[in-house]
Amino acid sequence: MSQYQENATVTRIEQLSEKNYRLTFESPMIAAATKPGQFVMIRTSIGKDPLLRRPFSVHQVLNNGLIQIYFKEVGRGTGILGHAKVGEKFSLFGPLGRGFRLSKDKPAIIVGGGLGIAPLLLLLKENCRLKKNCDQDLVILGGRNREEVEPLLTDFKKYGVTVRTSTDDGSLGHHGYVTEILKSIPLVDGCTVYACGPEAMMSRVAGICAEAQIACQVSVESVMACGMGACLGCSRPDNTGSYTHVCLNGPVFDAEKLQWNM
Repeated sequence: MSQYQENATVTRIEQLSEKNYRLTFESPMIAAATKPGQFVMIRTSIGKDPLLRRPFSVHQVLNNGLIQIYFKEVGRGTGILGHAKVGEKFSLFGPLGRGFRLSKDKPAIIVGGGLGIAPLLLLLKENCRLKKNCDQDLVILGGRNREEVEPLLTDFKKYGVTVRTSTDDGSLGHHGYVTEILKSIPLVDGCTVYACGPEAMMSRVAGICAEAQIACQVSVESVMACGMGACLGCSRPDNTGSYTHVCLNGPVFDAEKLQWNM
C-alpha cells in the first residue's frame, strides 16, 4: 500500500452550512492511490500551533488528480482549513488505513450520520462503478438538522440510488435517527450495510445487523497523531478483550470484530 506526501493546492472552498466545509485539493499521487474509506493526515500550519497533523476521511476523488475532504470547524486546525484560500498549499500525507471492501454482487445499504457522511460519497461512487447499476441500493443520511444534510443530497442522488434522510429536529426527512429507518426496512439476505457516524449510531447499526445476520462494515473515528501506528493513540477495544489500532487495522472494520456498548 503506497503513501505519499504532497504539498496540495486548494482549488475550491465550499461552505455548506454555518460550520461545515468541503475543500478540494490538487493532490494527484494521493488521488490516484485512494480507495473508499481511507484517510489523509493534513498539516494545517507550518508552525507549532497546531503541532500535529489532523486525520480527514477522503470525501471524493475527482478527475485531474483532485480530492475532497468534508469537515466541521471545531478547533484550531479545522478553523485554519475553514478559512483557507484558493491557491493556498497544505501538506497532505496518505492515503492511509484500510478501506471498505465492496462487492459487485451484493445489495448495499449505506448509512451515514453527521460528519460520518464524509467517506460515504466515494464509497457510493466506487460501488456504482463496480456494479454499473446501483439503483437497487439504498443510502440513509442523517444529521442534527436540515443544514447538515441537505447540501450533500444532490451529490448522492446523482448516482441513481434511493436516498432517505433523517434529522434530530424533524426539519428534513424522518424525525429521528438513521437507525430507526434502518430498523424499519427489510434487510435482504446477502446485503451488506456500510456505516459511518457517531459511536452510539454505529453501535446501534451493528446491533441491528447482528440481529438480522447481515454483514456490516463500519468506519470508526479516533483521535490520532501519526496515522501509521507509531503513537498508539487510536487504540480501541475489539471483540477479543484486547485492542486494535484504528489507523493500521481500520478505520474500516467488520462490525462484529469490535466491542460495542449496546
